[in-house]
Amino acid sequence: MKFLDLAKVYIRSGAGGSGCASFRREKYIEYGGPDGGDGGGGGSVYAEAVEGLNTLIDFRYQQHFFAKNGQPGMGKQRTGKDGDDIVLRVPVGTEILDEDQETVIADLTEVGQRVELARGGNGGWGNLHFKSSTNQAPRRANPGQPGVDRTLWLRLKLIADVGLLGLPNAGKSTFLAATSNARPKIADYPFTTLHPNLGVVGVDEVEFVVADIPGLIDGASEGRGLGDLFLGHVERCAVLLHLVDGTSETVAEDYRTIIHELDAYGGELADKPRVTVLNKVDALDDDRRAEAKAELEEACGCAVYEMSGAAKLGVTEVLRALRSEIDDNRLRQKAQDEEPEPWHP
Repeated sequence: MKFLDLAKVYIRSGAGGSGCASFRREKYIEYGGPDGGDGGGGGSVYAEAVEGLNTLIDFRYQQHFFAKNGQPGMGKQRTGKDGDDIVLRVPVGTEILDEDQETVIADLTEVGQRVELARGGNGGWGNLHFKSSTNQAPRRANPGQPGVDRTLWLRLKLIADVGLLGLPNAGKSTFLAATSNARPKIADYPFTTLHPNLGVVGVDEVEFVVADIPGLIDGASEGRGLGDLFLGHVERCAVLLHLVDGTSETVAEDYRTIIHELDAYGGELADKPRVTVLNKVDALDDDRRAEAKAELEEACGCAVYEMSGAAKLGVTEVLRALRSEIDDNRLRQKAQDEEPEPWHP
């Protein structure tokens, strides 16, 4: 449960406090008049994108968020206290969906973005509010408005510039480990990666974020394997890096399997720019390497890069190809290594 990208929450805004109907009772004052105060407003429920979070695991253990009710008004023209608001702190890239899991209420893609999910009820008016020249002793007061109950879904889509695609054991995690400080689990069996991983990759003095997701298999759109639930994490990427295992006997078929799953997933994912790479070329002889590359180029109809993440062959060329597909405003300048200043007491 280290990584959680879907959570169901129940929220309720606070109800407004009732107004007060009272009259001034004081010695030697015969006609004190109405002095009932208004009720306080109920607390609202907000969602805010904050730094330092990359999972919805906090909502695994707490699903109910109820704001405080407003206090009722009191005599002596005292207004009730407003109820406290509640803020749901979520990672950047969180979508807030209605109960049907289709209607998008908000998409928080920047730090500090805040959206109101349920507004607190207004406080009721006390009888002081109804005083007029023709109604000098009103005996009516309004009840507060009720709060709002909602059931919502939170769905996290990671913010990354490059998304890794490929069959299980295509070398996605090895590529991420070879090019960044990320340390995803790497092993020689399929579905080693069970949840997405992020890594910051640098080339030519710029940096960008790469997302590694669990591998897809034929029929993932129908729920086979781990399904295509993790494809949502590469929807925001500027370019997709499609890795094809060069040691496979069916290179072209492996490529078509991933493309078919992208088409079945729908949306704009299949139309995103892609960089196709023949991976694990260090394990092939020259003839098999040329044959596999020609077969893959015929299947995709575009240029194919050759790479080995384990041996770090052709990695720089692939990173430069990815960098060319990313807008400059999404790139970050690589931090220069500066010598630390001497410590002084």
